Amino acid sequence: MASLKALRLRINSVKSTRKITQAMKMVAAAKLRRAQSQAEAARPYAERMARMLGALGAAVVGSPDAPRLLVGTGSEKTYLLVVVTAERGLCGAFNTNVARFARSRVRELEAAGKTVKLMTVGRKGAAFLKRELASRFTAEVSFAGQKRIGFEDAAGVATMVTTMLADGDFDVCELIYNRFKNVISQVPTAQRLIPAPLPETAEEAASGAQALYEYEPAEEEILAALLPQNLSIQVYRALLESGAGEQGSRMNAMDNATRNAGEMIKKLTLNYNRTRQANITSELIEIISGAEAV
Repeated sequence: MASLKALRLRINSVKSTRKITQAMKMVAAAKLRRAQSQAEAARPYAERMARMLGALGAAVVGSPDAPRLLVGTGSEKTYLLVVVTAERGLCGAFNTNVARFARSRVRELEAAGKTVKLMTVGRKGAAFLKRELASRFTAEVSFAGQKRIGFEDAAGVATMVTTMLADGDFDVCELIYNRFKNVISQVPTAQRLIPAPLPETAEEAASGAQALYEYEPAEEEILAALLPQNLSIQVYRALLESGAGEQGSRMNAMDNATRNAGEMIKKLTLNYNRTRQANITSELIEIISGAEAV
């Protein structure tokens, strides 16, 4: 049985841990409000931009002069997966879920005879995936130490992808990240970036691929500016979604840790009181026995 001193030390230690988890929960909740509003504000623009470029891609598919950022290389042999995770841990299964999803996607593509390359954005994803897929890595991006991730950071990632496409390093690019659904739920999502996903339904095709587009100025000038911009927007949207999901997951994880610490304190306190009572009873018995002996 543990001594009273050991139990007191352990109770104080758990109380200190509970204070830390409570503080981390409050900080995550404060960051979540801002991150959630940014992620939700970015969705409509990013989704509409992707839909428009998908319609353009359907209209010019097969054209020899179509931009590669729009229609790809015409092959689907080599895939580049851009996996977005957090820079820090202590956020439950947030990083593990998206990393496992990416690993499953790699296995699925390789089973189909594809070559897969990986680019990670965030240290936690790189650490997880390198355990089994280190040979597939082509680039790692980390924003550790930055208080806030801006659009220019997403543009830097998009520039790396564009350069790799120009060098012929891949044919298809997919973005994998945790889509923020609500505070307690984040959904691992795979989004195709290159080539632009074509309309899937007849309604989308009728409103997109058959639409007539007029360009002013020239088509080449507009697409040259629009396509890299869209790539940056989609990456930025994924970073915002991932950031909101990270804070939500961390808030829940710290809330669970705080409750668990409270339950442990109750159990340790009960054990402490029982041990103390047992010691007092034992001392009383010894005193009574000694008095009777005299």
